[in-house]
Amino acid sequence: MNRMFRVASLLAIALALSACGFHLRRNAALPPSMGKVHLTVSGGGELERGLVRALENANVAVVDNAGPGVAELRVPVATFASQSLTQGGYARITEYAIHYQVEFDVAGADGTALLPHQRIDMQREYSYDSTDTVGNASQVQQIQRSLVDDMVQAIMFRVEAAGRHAPPAPAQAAAGKP
Repeated sequence: MNRMFRVASLLAIALALSACGFHLRRNAALPPSMGKVHLTVSGGGELERGLVRALENANVAVVDNAGPGVAELRVPVATFASQSLTQGGYARITEYAIHYQVEFDVAGADGTALLPHQRIDMQREYSYDSTDTVGNASQVQQIQRSLVDDMVQAIMFRVEAAGRHAPPAPAQAAAGKP
């Protein structure tokens, strides 16, 4: 009886999640010209690690050096900034916004621009508690990690979309002509 209840509960949860439109994130399907990628990220850090992980999950070999037959993903700008939003009594700041700006471009293995220079801006807002400075610092770190994860997904899906909408290669175009 207990087992039947568990199975019925799991089925009900699965049905409810599928009915609300929830889907697990999938890996980006990158174009074949990105079989090998050289990644350059300004400042490195979490964004670079996240992009390497996402590229490897998409079955792309991340190589250390650029060269012939190697696509390039360049991220010259990846910066965080904070902004005060509201002030409470006695001019105390009670809300902040964390902004994350990333600029990037992608060149295919043949050197052509697969994705021209792009800029993505993201932001999260949070309430600031002046009595809990340790908690505020960890909250900011968590928000930054969340922004980096979302940025990695946004970059990967833009590259995927560019690959889907790229014009066919010259050899493929010539083969399709009568």
